[in-house]
Amino acid sequence: MRIDGDIYQRVLGEELRKLRRRRGWTRKELNQHLQSDISLQTLATYELGTRQCSVVRLVELCLAMDELPQDLLARVHRRVFTDEPGRVRLDLRQVVADSQPELLPLRRWAEGRLNHGNSTREIQLDEGAIKQLAALCGLGPADLVGRLRTLSAPPPT
Repeated sequence: MRIDGDIYQRVLGEELRKLRRRRGWTRKELNQHLQSDISLQTLATYELGTRQCSVVRLVELCLAMDELPQDLLARVHRRVFTDEPGRVRLDLRQVVADSQPELLPLRRWAEGRLNHGNSTREIQLDEGAIKQLAALCGLGPADLVGRLRTLSAPPPT
């Protein structure tokens, strides 16, 4: 399993923002509870997932909000590495290797992603992407999801 750093960072930021909002704090109020002097801009970039924070900084943020870091990371991990409702995890190599004629547009798309160089081979499609890819293939979203789940299922033993 490969990690898509951009997705992981974005989800981590979303979880940090949810945690802060659950406490009813603004970024400024969170900043007042931190040991370190962090700019509000830096806090914003952590929450947007556009800037990585060190492990020590992450622990500091969690402790300031009475959250165990391992609990926060467990939520991030579940969101990134398991299928959520309306999302499908996909191995692009399995799509490329498939021979269903209806999935030809999806195969071409997957080949392009794999040949791009920066792309990871495992991705997670959200509901909007599923709808767009289903339309490209001339299928309904539910039909496409069923076919994709069949592709990603482990072979029978």
